[in-house]
Amino acid sequence: MKIYSYLFLIILFGNLRSYARPPEYEAGPKFTISGYVKDAKSGEELLGATVYIRELKSGTASNVYGFYSLSLAEGTYQLVFSFIGYEPQQARIALTSSRMLNIELEPQLKELKEVVVTSARPDDNIMKPMMSTIRIESKTIQRIPALMGEVDIIKAIQLLPGVQSASEGSSGFSVRGGAPDQNLIMLDEATIYSASHLLGFFSVFNNDAVKDVTLYKGDIPPSTGGRLSSVLDVRMKEGNTKKFSAAGGVGNISSRLTLEGPAFGEKTSFMVSGRRTYADIFLPFAKDENVRDNTLYFYDLNAKINHRFNENNRLFLSGYFGRDIFKNEFAGMGFGNRTLSLRWVHLFSQKVFSNFTLINSEYDYEIGTPAGSVNSFLWISSMKDLSSKADFTYFIVPTFTLKFGASTSILTFDPGTAKGLGSESLFNEYTIPRRFALQHGIYAGAEHQVSEHLSVKYGIRYSIFQNTGKASVYYYNGNFEKIDSAQFGSGQIYNTYYGLEPRLGVVYTLNRISSLKASYSRTRQYVHLAQNSTAGTPLDLWFASGPNVKPQVADQFALGYFRNFRKNTLETSVEVYYKNMQHTIDFKDHANLLLNKEMEAELRFGKSWSYGMELLLRLYDTRLNGWVSYTYSKSQRRFSHINGGHIYPSPYDKPHDVSVVLNYDFSSRLVLSANWVYSTGSPITLPTGKAIYGGMVIPIYSDRNAYRLPDYHRLDLSVILKNKIKPKRKWEHEWNFSIYNAYGRKNTWAINFVEDETDPQVLHAVKTYLFSVVPAITFNFKF
Repeated sequence: MKIYSYLFLIILFGNLRSYARPPEYEAGPKFTISGYVKDAKSGEELLGATVYIRELKSGTASNVYGFYSLSLAEGTYQLVFSFIGYEPQQARIALTSSRMLNIELEPQLKELKEVVVTSARPDDNIMKPMMSTIRIESKTIQRIPALMGEVDIIKAIQLLPGVQSASEGSSGFSVRGGAPDQNLIMLDEATIYSASHLLGFFSVFNNDAVKDVTLYKGDIPPSTGGRLSSVLDVRMKEGNTKKFSAAGGVGNISSRLTLEGPAFGEKTSFMVSGRRTYADIFLPFAKDENVRDNTLYFYDLNAKINHRFNENNRLFLSGYFGRDIFKNEFAGMGFGNRTLSLRWVHLFSQKVFSNFTLINSEYDYEIGTPAGSVNSFLWISSMKDLSSKADFTYFIVPTFTLKFGASTSILTFDPGTAKGLGSESLFNEYTIPRRFALQHGIYAGAEHQVSEHLSVKYGIRYSIFQNTGKASVYYYNGNFEKIDSAQFGSGQIYNTYYGLEPRLGVVYTLNRISSLKASYSRTRQYVHLAQNSTAGTPLDLWFASGPNVKPQVADQFALGYFRNFRKNTLETSVEVYYKNMQHTIDFKDHANLLLNKEMEAELRFGKSWSYGMELLLRLYDTRLNGWVSYTYSKSQRRFSHINGGHIYPSPYDKPHDVSVVLNYDFSSRLVLSANWVYSTGSPITLPTGKAIYGGMVIPIYSDRNAYRLPDYHRLDLSVILKNKIKPKRKWEHEWNFSIYNAYGRKNTWAINFVEDETDPQVLHAVKTYLFSVVPAITFNFKF
C-alpha cells in the first residue's frame, strides 16, 4: 500500500497550488467575511451551521467552534444562515472590504424532533463528501428509553447501524467488527481510556453536560489517528453567556445538577455539572444483612470555563473527574478517569483559524482487602497521557478549505503494583515495571468542491511511535519462548514504528436528492487493550506496541448510495464496506494477562477482516421521528497459533443486527418513545467433551468461537410528560417513565458449566442473565 500513500501526498500537495477555481473567483479583489454562528438564547456556538450564498448557489459550514469564513469577490450577496431546530436568518451584504459578521439564531418556537443530525442543512447528507459519520444532539439522546432511567450517550450510539454492544448492558461497543479498544473516545479532545461506570452498565458521559456527539465509523479525518475502527468525538457545553440557568434530574439510581451562566459579563461563561448514584444510601435498609455495610456508588464532575479576549482570541479550560467506589468488609475497589484540556483558539486572519491544545488524561484502578489480616493487599494500576496539539484551518475560497496540524503525546503505562497492607500481611511487594512511549502525528487535508456535482475530501497523516526507557525488554522466539533480554536507560529510544495513513472521501451528486459516495482510509493503532472479558470490568490493561508487538493496521473501503424523500424529511442510505486488518492481536487459550511480567508471551498475532452492508431509514416529521437500521456483517480472523490456523469468527461477529428507534408526540406535553433491538448471538467457545487425567475431569473445548449464544432482542418503552406551557414561564419540568426490556426477555449474558453434585463426570450448563423487566422514573427540571 505504500505506493498509494505516496500518490496521496502528490495529489494533496499538488492541489494546494493548482486547485480548480470557478470563474467567479478569477477576477477582481477578494474580501473575506467571517464570524461565529451562535444560539441567541444561550450564546453557545453552533457547530455545523450552514452559511449559504444565494447568488453563487454554494456556501460553507461552521466548524466545531461555530466559526465560518468565506472569501468572495467584491459585490452584493444574500447570505442565509441556518441550523436544524433554529429559525433561518438572512443578511444582505455589500462586500467592499473584509469584515466580521457574528450571527445569533433563534430556536424555533415549534421544537423539531431531529433524531440523528449529520449537518445543519437538510440535504447535507446528500451533498457533503462525508460518509459513515453520524452526529447526535443531546436532546435527541434524552428521548431514548434508558436502562434504570439513566440517559446514556454510548447506549444511544449502540443503536446506530454498524455499531453493536460488546455485551448486555455494557458501555463497550464494536464498530464494523472491530474490538472496543479500536474506538478512540474523546471528551473535549482528551482521550477517555475507560468509558465505563458500574462495571460497564453506564458510561462516563453525563448527557446534561454534553453539547454534541459525532461518531466516525470509517471516514476518519486525517487530524485524528491512533485507532482502527472509529472515533467518538464528544464536546461539552461551553456555558450560557446570556443568563444563569440550571438543569437536573432525580432518578432511580442517580441525581444530577448542571449550572451554567456568564461570569464577569458576556466575555466569560462557565458550566459545571455533577452526577452521583446513591445505591449506598439504601443499602443499610436491605433485607440481607451481608450487604448493609457495603458501599457502592459512582460520581462524575464536568466543568468548563471559556473567556473571549476579543474576536481573535478565546481560551477554554475543561475537565472531567469521575470515580467508582465499591467496598465491603472483605474487599474494596475504585477506578476512574481524570481529564484536563486547555485550548487557545486564535484567528491569524479572517481566513486562518487555529486551535492549540494541551491535554492531560489519566485512568487508574485499585483493588484490595482491608489491612489487619494475613491476606491484606493492595493492587494499583494506571495509564497516563500528556498531549499537545496544533490544528489550523485555511479557508481559501468557499470551494476549497485546507486543514493541517501536528500532535505529540507522552504515554506512561503502569501495569500494576501489588503489595501487602500492614505488618500481618503475608504478601510481598510485586511490581510490573512501567513502560514509556512517545506518539507523534502530522497531517494535512483538504475539502474541495471540484464541480457542481463532484466534491472531494482528501488528506494524509504521518504517524510515529517510539518506545523509550527506562525499560527491561524481553525477546521471544517463534514459539513465544523467552530467548533474550535487554536493558535501556531513562529516555533512551529503543524502538520506532512509523507510517503514512491516507484518507479519501468522494461524493457525486446525481441530483439534489440523491448521491453516490465512496471513501478509503488507512489507520494505525499503537496502543492496545488486554481484556479478560467483554463485560466491562475495570481490570483492563493498556499496553504499547514494541519490539514484540507490531502496530495494528487497517485499510477500509466503503461505498454508499444516499437518497432523500418528502422534501428531505425522509433520509435513506445503503453503505457497503470492507475492512482488512493486519497484525491483529488475540490471546492464547487460558492466557494470564494480569500482573504478568511476560504478558507479551500470552499474545498471538494474525490477520482479520470484516465486511458488511448497512441500511438506514431516518424520519424527520412534525410528530413521528426516528430511524430504522439493519446491518449485515461478518468479522473473521486467522492466526497460525490459534484454532489450528483455521479461520474463526471474531468475538464481535454478529451477522444480523436490527434497531428500531421511534418517538411520537401526541401533544406538546406527551411523548411516547420506543426502541426494539435484535442481534445474532455472540460467538462462544464451549466444552464438547471430557478427559480424565490424574483422577481429575478435564474439559475438552470446541474450536475457537465455534458456537453462539442465543439471539438477543428486547423492547424498551418510555413516556415523557411535560409541564403545561405558560408564557414567560422560567421553571420547566418533565416526568420520564421508562421500561427497559418491556416483555421480560431473559437474554443470555454468560453460560457456565458446573459439575453435577452426585456425578462429577456430568456437566450442567448454567445460564446467567442480568435483567428482566426494569422500570424507572426520572424527574427532569430546568430553569
